Amino acid sequence: QNYLDNFWPDLKAAHELFDSIVQARRERESESQENHGKEYPEHLPMEILEAGIKSGRYLQGTLNVNKHRAQLEAFVRLQGFGSKDTG
Repeated sequence: QNYLDNFWPDLKAAHELFDSIVQARRERESESQENHGKEYPEHLPMEILEAGIKSGRYLQGTLNVNKHRAQLEAFVRLQGFGSKDTG
């Protein structure tokens, strides 16, 4: 802000862009605080998930995504299944 004010006081587009970035950052921070620091909201509360895992309704596993083809290749390794037990 100081840089724009001191060196580019008449460059309206840059000031508008800066204000837009600041507003977007504030909105992201407030959403993060609402989600207790988590980037994405939880689909189900942890208590329900834990009860579902214990009852066998849900399965727990690890999501593995190919870093080179992330949109095309991914798989879930279930705990207790396969050659490796992951957590």
